[in-house]
Amino acid sequence: MDEEEIRTVEMDLLVEGMRRVHGHDFSEYAVASLRRRLAQWLGTSGYPTFGAAIPNVLRDPELCNSLVEGVTVNVSEMFRDPHFFKALREKVVPHLQTYPHARVWVAGCATGEEVYSLAILLREEGLGDKCRIYATDLNQDVLARAQQGIFQLQYMRQYTRNYQKAGGTGEFSDYYAARYDRAIMDPTLMRNVVFAAHNLVTDSDFSEMQLILCRNVLIYFKPSLKDRVLNLFDRCLTPGGYLCLGTKEVLEGRIIGEHYREALPHTRIYRKKYGDPQRI
Repeated sequence: MDEEEIRTVEMDLLVEGMRRVHGHDFSEYAVASLRRRLAQWLGTSGYPTFGAAIPNVLRDPELCNSLVEGVTVNVSEMFRDPHFFKALREKVVPHLQTYPHARVWVAGCATGEEVYSLAILLREEGLGDKCRIYATDLNQDVLARAQQGIFQLQYMRQYTRNYQKAGGTGEFSDYYAARYDRAIMDPTLMRNVVFAAHNLVTDSDFSEMQLILCRNVLIYFKPSLKDRVLNLFDRCLTPGGYLCLGTKEVLEGRIIGEHYREALPHTRIYRKKYGDPQRI
């Protein structure tokens, strides 16, 4: 067995150990992506091999969390893909306005940029106190950072441009305070946000959601896991509700795809059909 084969075996042992000891199941993540991210993590971990890292990863929760953060994708920005948020404002908000109280799930929220973007949009549309946002991620560390609402000030210029292109109706600078090289988001934006740990691979669903966002997460899953997660979302979403995916993620050709229709072309905003064939 050559060195590369040994390295592959060690990766597999690490993934299995993470599942059995810590409950993090990466066995259905896309193999190439998983191995690439594991290799990147090893390069910054200080360990010479995966075999050397395994005992400590299994015994040290903090080291385990660093590996989870390395494997999962936590890169985002506020109002990312502005055309998507503009479509949310135009197509989805009117549906949410028909409810006295609506429920929104942001699955795989990472460090919270999308959650704050959504909270701003809902406030500007008069829904800030009528919508409860459930923001979930499997990584406790990134959830803690999301709750803090502190971001690099250098990114605010780009976020401002995104906000304007997304149809923002105010001044983006009103939603944060600058402190040295940090931007601290207005804490009142989180008044109706619940942050919670949730693993899409192993945990159960929430109920009665009118809007679900899970963008740029499914691309890292094997097809069987994608279908399982999509079925989970389908169980949660009320008829007429909206499911939002990433730009490279589609429902067409999938098991539940026949129950949905894209609200606007190329937005990956899908509306769940009603039981009545006359309604969409």
